[in-house]
Amino acid sequence: MITSKNEQAYLDLLQYVLANGTEKGDRTGTGTLSHFGAQLRFDLAEGFPLLTTKKVHFKSIVYELLWFLSGSTHVDYLQQNNVRIWNEWATAEQTARFNRPAGDLGPVYGHQWRNYGATKNTDESDNNVYNDDGVDQISQLIEQIKINPNSRRLIVSGWNPSEASQVALPPCHTLFQFFVADNKLSCQLYQRSADLFLGVPFNIASYALLTHMIAQVCDLEVGEFIWTGGDCHIYQNHREQVELQLTRDLYQLPTLSLNPKVKDIFAFTFEDISVNGYESHPAIKAKVAV
Repeated sequence: MITSKNEQAYLDLLQYVLANGTEKGDRTGTGTLSHFGAQLRFDLAEGFPLLTTKKVHFKSIVYELLWFLSGSTHVDYLQQNNVRIWNEWATAEQTARFNRPAGDLGPVYGHQWRNYGATKNTDESDNNVYNDDGVDQISQLIEQIKINPNSRRLIVSGWNPSEASQVALPPCHTLFQFFVADNKLSCQLYQRSADLFLGVPFNIASYALLTHMIAQVCDLEVGEFIWTGGDCHIYQNHREQVELQLTRDLYQLPTLSLNPKVKDIFAFTFEDISVNGYESHPAIKAKVAV
């Protein structure tokens, strides 16, 4: 049980898995130390949870989230903005497994968030194109927060069992739920597969950012971001990097600034979002397991 909060909670989970994790094989062939089931809590009023014990690339986090919200599943938008975090899954070799051209990731996050359950084009020459007849979960979520904030159904699912086998990397952050109390918006994410060293720092910051953005467009304050992990793992080739990170002292968390004029979740641009006072230790490089 992790009882600390904010970045210290994340470091405590790294330490716990490093010391107590079970050695397991995995899809990538890299091997992991794994622990099943963990929860971290971040009080968003105490700062924006961008790790300070290693530099985290905030630009990539912002562009990726805007990409998700747009509904796009092609990496061209990311690459045009020099964001490379999806490149390993967008190669011609990876996409050809699903009869898609290079760069087309198929029904990943953006599709599930904005067009869940959509039917495919029946034209045999273009049967990887989806019709715009699915559920726009993000629009529905915003509407429900505004008109029924006490609802216990403020949920977005990224996991569609019928399409999970149609992509190279099925959604790792599978479901998130919002909660409104005392005029504050909180979010809890369930992440089925959690690469603790490389992926989770991005995911924490991304969903904290999303919580801030949704709170603004719904005229709410921010509460907590709660991260819940399923298979929480450290890859065997990340152990040295984790040990280095655990030697570093914490800095004060930065703060987040959003353009207060933006009241439409889909109208945010990169220029509307910034962090202030971000001080961190240097980045620590590690290989992505594909």
